[in-house]
Order: sequence, then C-alpha cells, then structure tokens
Amino acid sequence: MRIIRENTIVQLSFMPRLFPVNCYFVEEDDGLTLIDAALPYSVKGIVDAAKRIGKPITQIVLTHAHADHVGALDALKEVLPKVPVYISKRDAKIMAGDLSLNDNEPNSPIRGGIPKNIKTKPDILLQDNDRIGSLLAIATPGHTPGSMAFLDTRNGSLIAGDALQTRGGIAVSGKLQPLFPFPAMATWNKEAALKSAHRLLTHNPTLLAAGHGRMLKDPVEMMEKAISEAEQLLNKSKRS
Repeated sequence: MRIIRENTIVQLSFMPRLFPVNCYFVEEDDGLTLIDAALPYSVKGIVDAAKRIGKPITQIVLTHAHADHVGALDALKEVLPKVPVYISKRDAKIMAGDLSLNDNEPNSPIRGGIPKNIKTKPDILLQDNDRIGSLLAIATPGHTPGSMAFLDTRNGSLIAGDALQTRGGIAVSGKLQPLFPFPAMATWNKEAALKSAHRLLTHNPTLLAAGHGRMLKDPVEMMEKAISEAEQLLNKSKRS
C-alpha cells in the first residue's frame, strides 16, 4: 500500500504499480472521512493508516457500489460498528444486488464488478448537493447510475471515484485507455459519464483524486482535454 498526502486528502493506493485501487481519507478537525473501501484485504491497511494519522474514522462514504470500492466494507464495519455508511440512494440498490434500471434511465446494462453478499446496509442515502462535513456530494451518473464525486469545499480537492481515471492517462469514464482499460469496460453509460465530467469541471478543482491512478494537481486543463477527447469519440460513434 502506498500513502500520499495532498493538503486535507490522503490517498491510500493498493497494488499501485499493477492495478491501482485507491481509497481516500479526508481530514476534518475531529476525525477522518473514509471515501471508498477498496478491496476485501484492504481493511488492515485502512485502519493502520488512520492510527498513523492519529484521528478516528468517523464516517465511510462510497462513490459507487462496484466491488473494488466496497470490498472491505463489511470487515470495516466489524471493526467500526458505530461508524455510519453513506452511499447514493441509487447505488444502494446495486450494493444490495439489484441491477434493474429505473424508468427514467438509459437502457444500458449495469457493468463492472458487482458486489455479492454485502451484509452492510447504508445508514444514510445521499442526494445531489448533500453535505458531509466539509464535503459537497455531486451526482455523477455514468460509470454507474448512482455514482457520486465529493468536493472538499475548503480547498477545491475533488475525489471523483471512477467518473475519471488517471491511470493509463487521464480519461472520462467510458473512454478506453489501452494501458488501463478496466474503468471503461465497467462503465454503464458513456453519454451520462461525459455530462458528469462537464459538471465536475465547472467546480474548477485544484486537485483530482480518482479511483485509479495518481492524484493530479491543477487538473482543469487536463480535464478539459480528456472531455474533448471523449466528446470526439462519442460523436464519431454516433455518426458511424
């Protein structure tokens, strides 16, 4: 596990050289908000990292319900039974194993590693623009129907989940990067993902922290380029 801090954001990266799976601590005055729960074996690394920082984990917030983002959730709840779990209302269905689409959603199959037999039930179902401590919840449907990103309103750091990736080159969810194609392969709807990336750009983030890959400082120009590339590919596919 690799640990990197940027201001209030601490990235915990599991298998960073092979298949990086990231989760994050957001440091508050009274504790740590854990964003995502990585892989099943990640629980010890997460708990030990919090001890090193010297603050308790006070809440667990999930960007979406894929298995590489909720893997250690049940084990964490055994260690931290009183810590509340947050996820979007929409992706709570997926975490419970329900892959049916809502009536207003594009008819695209939900893809990616769907968790099986997760025992933990979320305590709080998030809606767009909810606040969790210093974080603003931003609905980012596309990778999954209920994906969310979280903006640290104190400094503009953006934890984007899989709405964007930085491993294999920065890309909007759904655009296949040959050096790391897995987020694209697990994306539900490319058009929705592109709209969500545009929305994230309007927040002018100072730091981009994605689910897979290194954190990027001053990412706006890079995000603009990634969005432009995704738009071109989507328009090309519509014409063909």
